[in-house]
Amino acid sequence: MAPRKKKTAPKPLPQTHGVIEGAGSVVEQEIDHTLETNYMPYAMSVILSRALPEIDGFKPSHRKLLYTMYKMGLLNSGRTKSANIVGQTMKLNPHGEGAIYDTMVRLSRGYEALLHPFVDSKGNFGKFYSRDMAWAASRYTEAKLDAIAQELFRDIDKDTVDFVDNYDNTMKEPSLLPATFPTVLVNANTGIAVGMASSICPFNLKEVCETTIGLIRDPDFDVMSTLLAPDFPGGGQIICDRNALKQVYATGRGGIKVRARYSYDQSANCIDVTSIPPTTTCEAIIEKIIELVKQGKLKEIADIRDETGLDGLKITIDLKRSVDPEKLMLKLFRMTPLEDTFSCNFNVLIAGVPRVLGIRELLGEWIAFRIECVRRRTYFDLQKKKDKLHLLKGLKRILLDIDKAVRIVRETEEESEVVPNLMIGFGIDEIQAEFVAEIKLRHLNREYILKRTQETEQLETEIAELQAVMDSKSKVKGIIVSELNDVIKKYGRPRKSMLVYPGEIQEYEPEDDIPDYPVTLFFTKEGYFKKITPQSLRMSGEQKLKEEDSIVQTVEATNNTELLFFTDRCQVYKTRASEFADTKASVLGDFVAAKLGFDEGESAVAMIVTTDYKGCLLFFFENGKLAKVPLDSYATKTNRKRLANAYSEKSPLCRVYHIQEDQEFLLTSSSGRMLLVHTGAVAEKATRNTQGVAVMTQRKGHRLLNVEPFKEDMLKKPARYRTKSLPAMGSMPAPEETQGEQMKLS
Repeated sequence: MAPRKKKTAPKPLPQTHGVIEGAGSVVEQEIDHTLETNYMPYAMSVILSRALPEIDGFKPSHRKLLYTMYKMGLLNSGRTKSANIVGQTMKLNPHGEGAIYDTMVRLSRGYEALLHPFVDSKGNFGKFYSRDMAWAASRYTEAKLDAIAQELFRDIDKDTVDFVDNYDNTMKEPSLLPATFPTVLVNANTGIAVGMASSICPFNLKEVCETTIGLIRDPDFDVMSTLLAPDFPGGGQIICDRNALKQVYATGRGGIKVRARYSYDQSANCIDVTSIPPTTTCEAIIEKIIELVKQGKLKEIADIRDETGLDGLKITIDLKRSVDPEKLMLKLFRMTPLEDTFSCNFNVLIAGVPRVLGIRELLGEWIAFRIECVRRRTYFDLQKKKDKLHLLKGLKRILLDIDKAVRIVRETEEESEVVPNLMIGFGIDEIQAEFVAEIKLRHLNREYILKRTQETEQLETEIAELQAVMDSKSKVKGIIVSELNDVIKKYGRPRKSMLVYPGEIQEYEPEDDIPDYPVTLFFTKEGYFKKITPQSLRMSGEQKLKEEDSIVQTVEATNNTELLFFTDRCQVYKTRASEFADTKASVLGDFVAAKLGFDEGESAVAMIVTTDYKGCLLFFFENGKLAKVPLDSYATKTNRKRLANAYSEKSPLCRVYHIQEDQEFLLTSSSGRMLLVHTGAVAEKATRNTQGVAVMTQRKGHRLLNVEPFKEDMLKKPARYRTKSLPAMGSMPAPEETQGEQMKLS
């Protein structure tokens, strides 16, 4: 591709103070080149150095803060001001005070975001479960490292991990922390990088350690036998869906449902919520409940308030009289964040590469990391002891003839020649000679000689043991198992989150809360709907309707009845009678199209009432066809409000009827012909939008005009209008049929 020409701006006007060359010019660049040179370095920096945790369980900001506190001696000492810690951390973390202090707050015991906090805090550090409870400024609070932090730094000075330069190359900092237990799974960690994110749920420390031990001893160990489920610091109830847990454990992705825990105070008639899911806050829950109360969807609640205090989280919900607290909580679980899903995404940096791992793979990576730490520590100790043994062996040669050593030193004229002369006189190397030359005169006695000789023997034994560890991977694993057992004994705690299984919990059913009572339903030609109780109907006068409107359907039903409104656009809208307010005959009622949100210009043509979806629907079309469709074809497991393709659009709809059993219908054509059709002669169709079968043949220019259920007193000679086979044209009315009251054709 030929390079694009550079566009230059017009020549600048002369200036008295000179012109900057190229100022104001515009240079076109390829978008891929701009992304590679400008955006990609930023994206990689966020992924590798900020947002994603590594195998030790920490992001760089966490690691820099904890290591600074360790170097400040805050592991086994008193607390110091948080501002002091923040200032010292800036030597490793080039960010402002606010960002560093926010990191420390999250790691603190007072904030309660971690199962095992690493920072022992004093003062107001806010609360993880509260959005509005802000923490105090760093100058008012104090902190030190918690006791469990010593497991993070154990043997860090024995070359267990690599150290790198800080941002200005004036200090060294660890690239990882040699944690003796899998912190990556024990404490929750979330982060959003560029194009990827990480969300790791916390697990009980004892269960994680036992699972790790099981995997060290047997790579095919059943993880779910010891790692029961996540364990959140706020407690709550985990709905222990085994399939969902298997997915999370196997792939590192999935969702885990968490419910709040509560108790009912019968004397005060209130519910006390004492733990909530980790994905929400007290304020969000209270705001949602207040919103639902205002909408009339939670009529059982009299008041709600936040009573969180020194005793911990507490949301109090006052109930109205005769309210079942268990049913109300099921309703709240469904409609509010009191039940929520924690989305898992175990995205961890492994050797600088982001990878989404399941539990087995993640613990496998940690075991490999820990094996390397133990081997490096063992090698460090081995070299130290070998160096010391080397010195003592040189000393042993000298001590065999101390008088000779003293004579060599005394007879050497220059100090710089003492070491070379000792090397020549005893056949030792320079390091050994330097060590011997520095021995104090007071140590040239029998006791010192015996101690050094015994120490040599002990060192040889220890070196042999360390070398055996270096040569045996199983012994390294045994050390890791021993350390994990020690961690369990020191820091293991009971689970905070209660486990409940899907079969043990009751799900909220909306119809349970709907009062059921007799009502009369009215549907008009113009699409208006009324629901009137029998008492109100007895006291009412004439029905109020719009001009030229009329009632086309009256049904006695109950408030829990389901309603299906078929429209002129081959759609059906599903709702319940309870969704409409009780009204009176003196009002117009609800306009169904507006109430159910019909499409613009769409109108209702028929109403079907049912409670069990039994029976069949009969669709009579103007072309003389009849479609017989089972009503249960419109029953849906999900709460779908609208179904398309409710019936065929090949011909305009004339009438819709719901029948429980087959019966006769009287069909009247615009030509005046009448036909009696028994629905038993028409087969049911499985599809909703079937065209049906022809039952009344229409002459050109005519259509099916009216359909109504047949009753014996409707016709003088009903046999005249029956036929042995379908389709049929029907018969013209006999003279006696038209005598007296004229038949009405609508």
